[in-house]
Amino acid sequence: MKDFFYGIEDLFVNVLFAPFDALRALELESWFSANFISWIFMAIGFVAFTYWMLQLKKYNDNNEEDKSVTSHSYL
Repeated sequence: MKDFFYGIEDLFVNVLFAPFDALRALELESWFSANFISWIFMAIGFVAFTYWMLQLKKYNDNNEEDKSVTSHSYL
């Protein structure tokens, strides 16, 4: 049973976490290269946010949303 857990350790340390070790090595060279993945995620988030806002504007311009107040009279 001990070999089974050592096998799991070997899988995670030497195979699955290898890309993170490479990123850790880049951190010593340049801040921008170390945070390259973060920049990519921020760009994806910005594009998704822009797309979502344009879709909301399209539906708002077509007046497709029911904006009548029906649940609470005080609103």
